[in-house]
Amino acid sequence: MDAKLSGVPSANQLQKTVNSSKLPTRFFESVILMRSQLPICCSARLCWMSVILVMSANGLFVSAETVLQKGDRLAIVGDSITEQKQYSKFIETYLLACYPDMEIQSFQFGWGGERAPGFANRMENDLVPWKPDVVTTCYGMNDGSYRAYEPRIGKAYEDGMRLIIDRMKAAGATVVVGSPGVVDSATWNRNNPNFDQVYNENLGKLGAIAKSLAEENKFPHANVFDAMMSAMVSAKADHGDDYPVAGGDGVHPGPNGHLIMAYAFLKAMGLNGDLGTITIDMKTGKATATGGHRVLGGNSGAFDIESTRYPFCFSGNEKDPNGTVSILQHFPFNQDLNRFTLVVKNLESDSANVTFGEATKKFSRQQLANGINLAAEFLNNPFVEPFNRVMNEVARKQGQETSMIKGFITHFRQLPGQLKEDTEATAAMATLRKKLIESNDAAHATAKAAVQPVQYKILIAPES
Repeated sequence: MDAKLSGVPSANQLQKTVNSSKLPTRFFESVILMRSQLPICCSARLCWMSVILVMSANGLFVSAETVLQKGDRLAIVGDSITEQKQYSKFIETYLLACYPDMEIQSFQFGWGGERAPGFANRMENDLVPWKPDVVTTCYGMNDGSYRAYEPRIGKAYEDGMRLIIDRMKAAGATVVVGSPGVVDSATWNRNNPNFDQVYNENLGKLGAIAKSLAEENKFPHANVFDAMMSAMVSAKADHGDDYPVAGGDGVHPGPNGHLIMAYAFLKAMGLNGDLGTITIDMKTGKATATGGHRVLGGNSGAFDIESTRYPFCFSGNEKDPNGTVSILQHFPFNQDLNRFTLVVKNLESDSANVTFGEATKKFSRQQLANGINLAAEFLNNPFVEPFNRVMNEVARKQGQETSMIKGFITHFRQLPGQLKEDTEATAAMATLRKKLIESNDAAHATAKAAVQPVQYKILIAPES
């Protein structure tokens, strides 16, 4: 076989490619199987494409390794858009509900009106004592000063970002360097209709600086700007120009825009979005499940399932910018980060109706054999209510974090100068900080405990 596959990489070459990508052995076996089935006239390019397909199908082509490790502490840092506590809420809920085994603890440090140098001034007091392992940054909207780009704007932003990156690197943390988002092409600066283009050009240049800093420091880059711009163009073409992606004021997004931001950061953190697979064999009447799901019982196309891992769930309707459903068709959240797969094998009929929760949809035999994404196909599903319970606990927790930082901890910066020699006062501040952190730890434990097993049925009804 090898002699006939002229120009096609050998098994050893494929093994090296897979190893360099840190793919598990099972993916190497899949590649070798695909190679063995290639026609003898197959080109080397097609064989390498088979490697790409296997890597991509398993969510590991772009990111060979996740930034987050089990038990990490994730700090979400930024300006008023972060202080809205929406993309941060989506990130934290996603990590708790969709990746519960990772046991990530998050904390949002958003501050309205802030620029990168401003956070650089407060991070030693506000952030460093929390001892984060990973820090996401999202600055630039205020740094751009809401006017056309000038070199001094870029320099001030870069200087501030360098201070943040250098300090976090010294603390042993990984920084996911985010670009700023966009201003809305319709709702921002309505009295100057074309100025959105001027300011988005400015924000795009600041985003390029963020990307350059990430590359220079070998840190991940979250390309929030391009993700939002692409989705905004697509969504407005679909829903109309008055559909806001960057919010009613053109700067602060609603849930739709914040979901795009969360997507950009989660992708940059290397999460592959494979949330488990349920496989039903209609010939044997048996089912299996992986990735946080288990089959409790059933046969003949009706199965009881229990899941300790949730798919991400959405809100609103197909037109509502104050929900998340309306933006889903305009960027690949479900494809990249939210794949909860159902595979139905050996279906004799041409199609079958699948019931998941209260909804039923029809799929072809080929679709079911290839696998359907339950999270995308059934937006109203058995996980929606428990998912929202988790997100509500996260929202309560993040609200407390804003009060904790802005109402108490940040003011500790002013006290050492006045009470520098007062050991009793210093000890009191340390005790207060400790108590506040313990309170936040308790809120995290409550949100984590909200992720409870969900039991439901999946029914497969072949069409005659």
